[in-house]
Amino acid sequence: MTYEAAQNRYEITKTRRVGNSGLILPEISLGLWHNFGSVDDFETQKAILHRAFDLGVFHFDLANNYGPIPGSAETNFGQHLREGLGKYRDELIISTKAGYDMWPGPFGEWGSRKYLTASLDQSLKRMGLDYVDIFYSHRFDPNTPLEETMGALAKAVHDGKALYVGISSYSPADTARAKAILDELGVPLTIHQPRYSMFDRTPENGLFTELERINVGAIVFSPLAQGLLTDRYFKGVPVGSRASKEVFLHKNQVSEQYLENALALNEIAESRGQTLAQLALSWTLRHGIVSSALIGASSVAQLEGNLKAAGARTFTSQELEAIEPLAIHGLG
Repeated sequence: MTYEAAQNRYEITKTRRVGNSGLILPEISLGLWHNFGSVDDFETQKAILHRAFDLGVFHFDLANNYGPIPGSAETNFGQHLREGLGKYRDELIISTKAGYDMWPGPFGEWGSRKYLTASLDQSLKRMGLDYVDIFYSHRFDPNTPLEETMGALAKAVHDGKALYVGISSYSPADTARAKAILDELGVPLTIHQPRYSMFDRTPENGLFTELERINVGAIVFSPLAQGLLTDRYFKGVPVGSRASKEVFLHKNQVSEQYLENALALNEIAESRGQTLAQLALSWTLRHGIVSSALIGASSVAQLEGNLKAAGARTFTSQELEAIEPLAIHGLG
C-alpha cells in the first residue's frame, strides 16, 4: 500500500527551536543507531518510521557507521525514502555524521577534510539524497587542526550538501573554538549532540552553560542510558538485552545501587502518571538549551510509549529535589 502520512501529525508533536537558528526540531527525535541495519527486519523498520512521522516526529538521525553492517542504516533509510517517506522530503530533517571508523587506511575515520568530505558523499549516495539537513563532526579529532575539521563542515554547506552543521561529544572549550572558527567561515555552528541522561550528567559540567552563551542548541543522545532508565532490568538481565550481550552496556552496571535508584525513580514516574522511560526523557528536556532528545525504537509500541514524554507537565521543585540524589552520574 502507498504510504500517506496522518494529516494531523503537526497537531500532535511538540517542537523547539535550536539555539537562535531557524532550525526547529520535535522534542523527541528518532535515532537510527540501532534496529535499522542490515541484520534488522525491514518491515519493522518501515512500521516504526511511518508511525513516528504520523505522530509528528520529522527528524531522523543517522551516521555513516550505523548498522550493522556500517552504512546499512543509511542504505535502508534510503530505501524507506524511496518507498514512501521521500514524498515528504521537504518536511523532514535528516542528519548524518562522520568521525568513527568506516574504511581502511588513515582517511577512514576521525576529522580530516579528506575523510569528512568523502564520508558525506558516500552517505548522500547511500540515502539517495542531494543534501542532508544537518552534518556533524561525530567526535573531536586531537590530531587534526580544528580549523581543518570545521573547514570541511563549512565546505559541505557552501557546496549545498548540508543546510546546517553540528558537532558531537566536544568539550566546552573545543565547542567554543569550533563556533569561533565557523563564524569566521560564515557558517553558524547550529547544534551540539552530547550524551546526556540521569546517569550521565557530563554536559552539566560546563557544556550547557557554554551552549547557552554562544546560542547553540543541544540534542541529547542516550537519554535512557542504553535501557537502564526503563523497566527492562528491574528483574535482572534479560536474555538478548544489551547488557547480556555486553554491547554498549555491561552486566556489572545492573548493580544493586542501580536497581535501588531505578526503582525509586520509577515510583516518582508513577506519581506523575509516567513510565520510567518517559520520566527520564522529560527530565532531559527540562533544560531550555535542549531542543530535542534522541530515542531509539525496536517496535512501534516502544516508540509510542516514549513519545508520550513530549509535552509532559513541568517538574515541581519537590519532584526535582526527590530526583536529584537518585540521578547519579556514573550509574549508566
